Amino acid sequence: QVQVVESGGGVVQPGGSLKLSCVASGFLVNQYTAYWYRQCPGKEREWIAFISPSRVTNYEDSVKGRFTISVDDAKNTVYLQMDNLKPEDTAVYFCKVPGAQGGFGSWGQGTQVTVSS
Repeated sequence: QVQVVESGGGVVQPGGSLKLSCVASGFLVNQYTAYWYRQCPGKEREWIAFISPSRVTNYEDSVKGRFTISVDDAKNTVYLQMDNLKPEDTAVYFCKVPGAQGGFGSWGQGTQVTVSS
């Protein structure tokens, strides 16, 4: 069964760090482009980072220089290292691998990140 499960969210103070994990099963994540999205309160879900099979990465401007996406082949896991977190980063974060999951039709639970003092 093709599945991704996000974890690693929590409550952190401004300036702090978190590392989100996205464990994939039923497929090899390093064969597909993987994305992290987030949905901030009251806003639409937005793309924030992706990594291609050739390890090309790209980031939405608001997280560029603070967030890093990576893949651990041995663990079949996509990570999102988030540094210098800001209150506006508060959101539910989702991992998506549309090439393996058949598109963007369904989403998992995501993981909640709250940045607050």
